[in-house]
This record gives sequence, C-alpha cells and structure tokens, in this order.
Amino acid sequence: MFSAFLNCWKIPELRRRILFTLGIVALARLGANIPCPGVNPAPLVKYIDDVQKQVGGSFLGLASMLTGGGLTNCAVFALGIMPYISASIIMQLLTAVIPSLERLRQEGETGRAKIIQYGRYMTILICLIQGYALAWAFENPQQLVPGFTGHLVATPGLPFRIMTVITITSGSLLLMWMGEQITERGIGNGASIIITIGIVDRLPRAVFFAWRTLFTAEGDFVLRLLEVGLLVVMALAVIAAVIAVTQAQRKIPVQYAQRMVGRKMLGGGQTFMPLKINYSGVMPIIFAQAILLFPQKLFSMLQAPTFQKLARSLTEGELAYLAVYGLMILFFSYFWVATQFNPLQIADDLKKYGGYVPGIRPGRPTAEYLDHVMTRITLAGAVFLTVLAVIPYLLNRHLQLPYITASFFGGTSLLITVGVMLDTMRQVESHLIMRHYDGFLRKGKLRGRR
Repeated sequence: MFSAFLNCWKIPELRRRILFTLGIVALARLGANIPCPGVNPAPLVKYIDDVQKQVGGSFLGLASMLTGGGLTNCAVFALGIMPYISASIIMQLLTAVIPSLERLRQEGETGRAKIIQYGRYMTILICLIQGYALAWAFENPQQLVPGFTGHLVATPGLPFRIMTVITITSGSLLLMWMGEQITERGIGNGASIIITIGIVDRLPRAVFFAWRTLFTAEGDFVLRLLEVGLLVVMALAVIAAVIAVTQAQRKIPVQYAQRMVGRKMLGGGQTFMPLKINYSGVMPIIFAQAILLFPQKLFSMLQAPTFQKLARSLTEGELAYLAVYGLMILFFSYFWVATQFNPLQIADDLKKYGGYVPGIRPGRPTAEYLDHVMTRITLAGAVFLTVLAVIPYLLNRHLQLPYITASFFGGTSLLITVGVMLDTMRQVESHLIMRHYDGFLRKGKLRGRR
C-alpha cells in the first residue's frame, strides 16, 4: 500500500489532480473558519465544546458535523454543501414519483443535465430559506442552542439579516462549485470529499477530549491504559465491519443470449448483477435523526406532566429513544430501496438486451425475484445500520466517553468517512492500473470456493 502512495506522485496527471484537490479542500476549510460579518462566534464555540463532551446527536451537533464546524463557527460556509446535497436527494425522490422527471431521466445525458440544473435552482432556494433562518438564529442564539446565554451579533436588524443571507448563500454556492471542480479536475467525489474532510477535522479534538476524560478521572492508571487499548481494538473492529458491509454485495448471475446485428453475432456469455447489502448508505440514519428531533421538542414545549414524561423518554440516549430510533432506521432503509431500486425497469432492460437470470423467466418473474432478493439483503443492511447508529450513544452513556469521540465508533461520521475513503481509493487505483502500476491491494479479490 505504501508503494501505491509513492506511485501516485510519479504520474503527472494524477499528481496534478491530487494537488488540485488538496488546494480546494484547504480553501473549503478556510471558509469554514471565517465568521460572517458582524458575528462574534467565540462564546458559542466555547459553549458547544462544553456540550459536546456530555451529549450529542442533537440537530446542532448533526448539522455542525455535516458542515465541518462551519455552523458553530457562524462561518461564511455555515451551511456547508448540505443545501446542494439536500436538493440532490429531493430531486432523486421526486424523479421516482413524478412521471415527467422519470421520462426526463430516461432521455440520457441531456435529461440528466436538465435534472441537475433543476437541482441547482432548488439549491439556491434552500440556501435563501436556511440563510434567513440562520441570520435570525444568530440574533437569537438561545432559540438555536437552549441554555446558551451569550450574544453573537452586535448590531441586529434587517440590514444584518440581508447581508448574512447574501453571504451564506454565496458561500454555499461557491462550495457547490468547488465540489464540482474536484469531481471534474480532481480525484472525484467532490461533495463527499468536502463533507468527509469536515468530519475528519474533528478527530484531533475528539482524541483530546477522550484523553482528558480517561486520564484525569480517578482510578488506576494501568486500568485506564487497558480501557484505551480496548477502545482502540473496538474502533478497528467496527471500521473493519463497516468496510466489509459497505463492499458486500449479492451477485445475481445474468446470462446473455447471442443475437445477430447486421452480419455480426453479438452477445453471449455470463456476467453478474451486483446488489449492495447496504443499498441506502447513510441516508436512513440521517432521516431518523432529523425526524426524531421534532417530537422531543414538541413535547418539551407542552406543560402537561404526560408530555414532559414523553419528552424525557425521547431524550437522546434513553431506551425509548433508541428503540424508536432503530425502528425508524429499519423503515427508512426499506423506504430508500423502494424509491430508488426499480426491479421492473431492470427486468425490462435485461429482456430488451437479451439477458436473463438462469432459472427465472424474463419479465415480471425476474422483477419479482430481484425484489425478493433485495428485500432479504436490505434487512441485513438495515440491522447493521441500526447497531452501528446505537453504538455512540451506548459509549457516551455507559462508558462516559465524550460524544464527539464516541461518534467515530459508529453512526454517520464513520459511515460517511469509510464510504468516501473507499470510493476515493478506487478512483486513484483506476489511474494507477491504467498506467500499469500496482493498486493499493495487490490481491483485491477473494478466491471463490469450488
């Protein structure tokens, strides 16, 4: 693997792409630390640092993680690239339910370019709405962060809000453009890389909080070292499990019949259709976290004892919260597969090009078979996501590990980081193999049993 990293710098084109990506990432991290004009984020940053040692998973914590700390820094990139990601997700869901968008997607490259253009218009709309909400939150930080008593804006008012909306919207659109530049002129996965670097940027602070928590508490020093060793082993085991499930796939054999095109005989042979075990990725966890925030806030605003009890039971880390959280992850895993995986279209495409699954009739029987297989493997992926999402809360609540540290043992942070790292390694490895260099793994495939 070390030789592969050295080979990356021997190829001029790949070296330029890597340096270009690093330069764009550096600019993105700079923008995430430049506060908006008229805002002093220092009191909020100090308060968030104290809160992150005790609790996590709140909307502010989730948004801060996905924006690379730009939200807590009240930065120019306070919204990060999330408006663009949100617009892309909305367009994907609308494409699955609106026939005109579905027909546009099937038109090929022209139709997809039109859908991307609609997504950019929606990104601007989301930025304007969220930018105004953030400007109001900067003026009233107690509404955004309960318990915070400081002030962030010296001269609040309509001019400040207009200037903040323009600044934050421009920053998000600039970040969207930077992500597209990484995709075209860098090593690919531009938006994902920007989010991942923002998550990894929290790692030194997470290690510092963990070290201070474990070694300043009373107890045997040798026992503390043993706990650290066990945590390291657990982290490696969880990362290995995430890599295995992320790459796991069910291979459906597909046989193609020979067909005559002009004077040539085309087709024939056997291949396979890969169905990913974790088809929905990190989306079920994000959806479940975002939706579960509203019932707790709503019940806490009501004064009746029953609603107050419900609000306490839905506090992050409580047993009822974890149970509902897990059920929602299971639901959204199947929901995402139902909206994005279309077995009828896949079966029709196979039939059109002379392909069939051995032992399964073409057409609707093939679609039913694919739907049955996808339903079974989605259950395994959803259960894994549920376990992975619950681990940080258990570590934070029962082992008293700071949540900012526990979040790297599971949840959205680890899933996004591992997934993007694997995709980036594949992109770089493709450049190496094209130029007859060894990739990161010389034996990347396991031999099948005969």
